[in-house]
Amino acid sequence: MAVNYRKTLISCYLGFITQAIAANFAPLLFLTFHNGYGIPFGKIALISSVFFVTQLIIDVLCARFADKIGYRKCVIGSQVFSALGLIGLAFLPELLPDPFSGIIISTVIYAMGSGLTEVLVSPIVEACPFEHKEAAMSLLHSFYCWGSVGVILISTLFFTVFGIENWKWLSCIWAIIPLVNVYNFSVCPIAHPVEDGEGMRIRDLLRVPLFWLAILLMVCAGASELSMAQWASAFAESALGLTKSVGDIAGPCMFAVTMGISRTLYGKYGEKIDLMKFMIGSALLCLICYITASLSGIPVIGLLGCIVCGFSVGIMWPGSISICSGKIPTGGTAMFALLAMAGDLGGALGPAIVGNITQSAGDDMQKGMLAGCAFPLILMISLLLLNRVRRRNN
Repeated sequence: MAVNYRKTLISCYLGFITQAIAANFAPLLFLTFHNGYGIPFGKIALISSVFFVTQLIIDVLCARFADKIGYRKCVIGSQVFSALGLIGLAFLPELLPDPFSGIIISTVIYAMGSGLTEVLVSPIVEACPFEHKEAAMSLLHSFYCWGSVGVILISTLFFTVFGIENWKWLSCIWAIIPLVNVYNFSVCPIAHPVEDGEGMRIRDLLRVPLFWLAILLMVCAGASELSMAQWASAFAESALGLTKSVGDIAGPCMFAVTMGISRTLYGKYGEKIDLMKFMIGSALLCLICYITASLSGIPVIGLLGCIVCGFSVGIMWPGSISICSGKIPTGGTAMFALLAMAGDLGGALGPAIVGNITQSAGDDMQKGMLAGCAFPLILMISLLLLNRVRRRNN
């Protein structure tokens, strides 16, 4: 049985790689959209907002309807939407009178696929008959990191060799991965984390104090990760004085590499590590990284803080999911959907808060990053509280 479910794992790995493509490919083209279609930067900034808002809406809808529609149909739909959105990105801006409308429509379509993937893949892996579920969850989420690195590096290489003007071909090439995964999800075994009809309803989950603590963990995990990831390139360029090309590679790319290393290491050796202690230590390291990046006057030290921050946040998102699913085993699809929504909410709020404080401080990004210290601090306090409750129960 475990051997058969390895096909499921491979499908889920490719699902997260597809999500990484959806999240990271379009931002690489923002300047191209501006120059090629004459779209103002103010409008281009809406592309990321539309992506995250669409994911949030899908998270909420999944909590209500995924069980009724069925996991297999929904997860296959996630890959179909992702492929259609990437293909649409290549053609719709040219076919519609307003290129920006074509980009937004494509963004909504592949964001629907990304949202479905985010909600469904974690419970599918959680239901697989493997030991050491926390390690499996961490390894699963590492494929998002490696997918992000792959998208940045392969796209950069493609643009260097074939020219940025051929980006539409690459968009269609990336769509091949979710199209292949449609077949994978069609034939692999898929189990539910709880039996049909036995999963907790949303109103029942909201009555559980531990679930609210898990929501707080996910909001802070998403904010801690995305605040640094989204601003890493701009921070490296403006606050640390690095060039644009070096900032892109040393910022978001190296951040994703170290985050992937963290999740891969826990995925391999997780059965020997106490998840709670590892997360508390990671939250402390994340706090130190934010302080180092924001207060250091030495560019190399500040950059090192950004890079190591990726390692520190690696376990936070999958670890929070594992803690909650372990404590609330009957949470079902609604639990995973609401946790994903909380993570996305943190991912949307965190970078916005850092950006607004940076602007209020006279475009001083180091002060914005200093404000970001609040997220890992709250996460660490919440984990210490949860660990204290665990010791009492034991």
